[in-house]
Order: sequence, then structure tokens, then C-alpha cells
Amino acid sequence: MKIRHHIFVERQTKYSPDLNKLFCQLAKTCPVQMEVNSAPPPGAVLRATAVYKKSEHVAEVVRRCPHHEKTQETNNVLAPPGHLLRVEGNSRAVYREDDNTLRHSVLVPYEPPQVGSECTTVLYNYMCNSSCMGGMNRRPILTIITLETQDGQLLGRRSFEVRVCACPGRDRKTEEGNARKQEDPVRPATKAPGPTKRSIPPPTETSKKAKTNSSSNEEIYTLLVRGKERYEILKMINEGLELSDMVPPADLEKYRQKLLARNRKEKDGVSPGPKRGKKLMVKEEKSDSD
Repeated sequence: MKIRHHIFVERQTKYSPDLNKLFCQLAKTCPVQMEVNSAPPPGAVLRATAVYKKSEHVAEVVRRCPHHEKTQETNNVLAPPGHLLRVEGNSRAVYREDDNTLRHSVLVPYEPPQVGSECTTVLYNYMCNSSCMGGMNRRPILTIITLETQDGQLLGRRSFEVRVCACPGRDRKTEEGNARKQEDPVRPATKAPGPTKRSIPPPTETSKKAKTNSSSNEEIYTLLVRGKERYEILKMINEGLELSDMVPPADLEKYRQKLLARNRKEKDGVSPGPKRGKKLMVKEEKSDSD
């Protein structure tokens, strides 16, 4: 026989199916629905026990802190002051303390579901915060619910973690987010499906320079010049550059060397002499034949 529990989500109660954890406020109603696959024998009871989750604390008894244990507002005549887990709205609830383990538990008689319902609902209260010093002291706890016969035979068992806090909704979102990060901390960002692009290696410095030079040489630029004289000078320079582009590189170097030699002679004061076999004619001078 199995027992299955359902937990309502209310304003003061937040249950996380992903974490199997209940987040609730102190002394607020936590409805838990019980469903069994077959009717238990007469006299069956539902027992709820709070235990510490971690192995180093599991042997300790979960009990209220000294402050809340002495608070009269959260105490009633049915439940002992030190019991953390209580049942609301059921006068047949019985609070027990195990003779061997000293654990606290609360029992209610199993009642069949109401007409039109498949579950039996039990209202539980947690009477101390998880952060209370001298009590749970931030140690995680589990609530274990068992279906037992009248003589203590176990018929079904389920458990869920519980955190009693001031802001159940906020703490639930925080812990669910942390759990997702721990499950897959290096998950890449999801991308829309599409064709796979082949990566192209970055161009080298030489190819970049060649591409830049070739593109800049083919482009045409416009220069605005102030004054006719400057315009004529720049125009002559541009025409010379255009002509130099039309001359083969080998011939261009010959012309450049010849021009440098002529400029050097003119700078030294030496005028170019006549060609071989010719006589330099001077004005007012007559030839021998005259």
C-alpha cells in the first residue's frame, strides 16, 4: 500500500515540486492531501514526524527553540510546548514522544475522502522558524508522513523537505535557481536553429595591407583648391603622376637617374655641352666660309 501526498499552494505556503520542498511561514496552515491506492484497515492512523535531513544531525530531536516554546500565543492545551509539528482543526490529534528515540510525532485517525474527492486532507502547522537559535538553527528538516495500522504496522510512507521562513515565495525562487545552476553550471546560451557557418581565419597583416592599397588606388577623390595658381600647380603634379603610371617601371628609373644628373650639373654651374661633331655657334660669329 502506498501513500501519496499533495500540497496546496497558498499565499503563506509555497511548495516546489522540483525540490520536493515546502516553504511556509510560522504557525500558518499547510494543507496536505493524502491519497492511497487501496483502503487501509479500520483504525489506521496518519503519523507526521519531523527529522533532520543531514546525517550528522539525524540523531537529534527536532524541537522548538526556547523562545517560541515559552510563547503563549502559539501554544494550546493539546500540543506539548516543545513539539514543532502540530495538526490544526482536529480534536482527535494525539501527540507522542518515542520512548527510545525521544522523537516527537503527531497522529490523526485516517478518514476516507469526502464524497467527490480522491484525497484526505490534513492541516499541519510548523511552530518555529528554520533560522531560530536553540531550535532548528538553519539545519534542514524533513517531514515524514506514514500510514500505519492500529498496532503500528507500516502501510505507506512519504517525505518532503520543509523550510519555515518569513518569505516563502522569495526563498523558493532562490533555491530553485541555485539548484538549476548546480545541475548545469556551464550550459551555453541557447541559440535559434539555423545553418552552421564555417569559421574563416582572420586575414594576415600582408593581405590586409594589399587589400587596402588596391582599393585606395582605384578610388577617385575630389580636392577643393582655393586660387587659380594653386589649382594649376596641383593639376601639373597630378598630370605628372598620371604619366608616371603609364611609363614602364624600368624606363621610369632611367628617366629619374637622367633627371637627377642634369639637376646636379645645373647646381654646380656647368651647362650641358654640345653634341659630339658639332660646333657651338655663338651669336654675331661668322663661319669661315663667309
